[in-house]
Amino acid sequence: IFFQYVLNNKFLWFIALSNAFVYMVRYGCLDWAPTILTEKGIDLKSAGWAYFAYEFAAIPGTLLCGWLSDKLFKGKRALPTILFMGLVLVFIVLYWQFIDNLTMVIICLIGIGFFIYGPVMLIGVQALDLAPKNAAGTAAGLTGFFGYFLGTFILANTVIGWVAQNFGWSWTFLLLVAACLLSMFFMGLTLKEESK
Repeated sequence: IFFQYVLNNKFLWFIALSNAFVYMVRYGCLDWAPTILTEKGIDLKSAGWAYFAYEFAAIPGTLLCGWLSDKLFKGKRALPTILFMGLVLVFIVLYWQFIDNLTMVIICLIGIGFFIYGPVMLIGVQALDLAPKNAAGTAAGLTGFFGYFLGTFILANTVIGWVAQNFGWSWTFLLLVAACLLSMFFMGLTLKEESK
């Protein structure tokens, strides 16, 4: 099953790579927000509130993304994922530009949280759409592995931490911007397949 339906399916690899970059953004923002904020002189209580707001915003954002995917985009997953990642990109740039303004930071984290979890969910659904039923679990496992291992462990936790320590937070934000763009690029490679 793995070789026949997953390993040889380039579109599953594209969404797995997209997922890695989505997870890099998800955990790059979530895990490092308290550190960034406390380094900027924002107290831990306020940093904790920002962390909570990020996670809480995921609930309506995920529901909206799923609804849009089903109703407006007629079951297509790539376009709403690209749209939501584009909006995540906007909020990351604003977060970066207003890093010293707690109110703006909280608004940006809410925006990122609202828009990032839709792509997280849709990529898993798209993996199921792109694989035959008897390979659906393997396909979802591949995208999940790329998200958690490459995106979270390697990129969000290790690479971002190293870059922040050695080059500063501006370079970290550049990495997050690049990750948004790469997630949209790899997802874009599935548009033609999805329109069949």
